[in-house]
Amino acid sequence: MPAVPHPRADAALQCLATGGGERHQGRRFSSDLSVDEAVLLKEVGYEPCGLVVGSAVYHIGWQTQSWNKNQEMSGLTQVMYAARRDAVRRMERHAQSVGGQGVVGMKLDVRIHRGGENLAEFVAIGTAVASPTTRAPRLWLSDLSGQDLYLLVRAGYQPVSLAFGACVYHVAHQGISARLGQATQNVELSNYTQALYEARELAMTRMQDEARGMGAHGIVAMRIEQASHIWGSHVIEFLAIGTTVAVGRSGHQRLDPAMVLALNDADVRLTNAPAAVGFQRGDR
Repeated sequence: MPAVPHPRADAALQCLATGGGERHQGRRFSSDLSVDEAVLLKEVGYEPCGLVVGSAVYHIGWQTQSWNKNQEMSGLTQVMYAARRDAVRRMERHAQSVGGQGVVGMKLDVRIHRGGENLAEFVAIGTAVASPTTRAPRLWLSDLSGQDLYLLVRAGYQPVSLAFGACVYHVAHQGISARLGQATQNVELSNYTQALYEARELAMTRMQDEARGMGAHGIVAMRIEQASHIWGSHVIEFLAIGTTVAVGRSGHQRLDPAMVLALNDADVRLTNAPAAVGFQRGDR
């Protein structure tokens, strides 16, 4: 099947292949973007500047608590916040040093090192991008994919930053008599239910408060992650995280969807056929 001509996409591919572009003339870059992401970002005016990383290694300690009480471990919550903030700030400085105006596809991970000490490495990583024709008032962050950011910008929105809220929570232990009485029964563990509700609400509320402080209009692609890290099953960290966005000056822009038939299904096999990229007219 012949490829549908698309001059803008062809120009974007040529720019990426030669390392050209108004902002990065003759300069090579590295990124963790897929080919689709790189081309689509070029379509909305962004060029990759390079892969940027920020890291912070912290010793994660312990905090005393009542074994039979649901409660937040505020000291641990604060250290998890501080470690992530350090990693993000270092990634931001890296992005600014390579000329980035924003970061796409950002990931914020915690890697536990169990080599004799309770060490955790907090890593922020993503691809810095910049527009040669516009100036951003401040560096923006996004954990959206290149495809999602392409749709967001075309619809009249701009990413602001990454907002997150954390809560490290201790789930109360049941007494021996209660545990023995429920050993053979299918019953709700109300202490767990209540603890998980409270911890999620605290994490989400903090994320929303952070977004309001940024002047954002909303949060997209929000998710909630939970992990016990090194603390055991009764101490859980809840992390609510998402990309904050703001409506542009022109307001929301209507997008006309186009039907596309994907040919990358695992059951589709093409042999001895040249690769072709087709774009629908509605994507122009």
